[in-house]
Amino acid sequence: MQDIFTMRFNEALKNSGMKQTELARRVNVSKQTITDYKSGKALPSIQTLKLLAKNLDCSTDFLLGLSDI
Repeated sequence: MQDIFTMRFNEALKNSGMKQTELARRVNVSKQTITDYKSGKALPSIQTLKLLAKNLDCSTDFLLGLSDI
C-alpha cells in the first residue's frame, strides 16, 4: 500500500504544480513530513489524507490506489 501511495502522491504533487512548503502549510504538517510522504518513509493519517486529496485536487481513492481518478 505504501508504494502505491508514494507513487500516487508524487504524481498528484507534480501535477498540482504546488511546492512542498505550500502543501505542508495548507495541510498543517512540516515540510519534512511532506518529504517523508514523497520518499515512502511515512503515511498520512486519515484526516491528513483527506486534506492532501482536497489540496491536490484528487480523491483519497486515487492516492490509495483504489481508483485511477
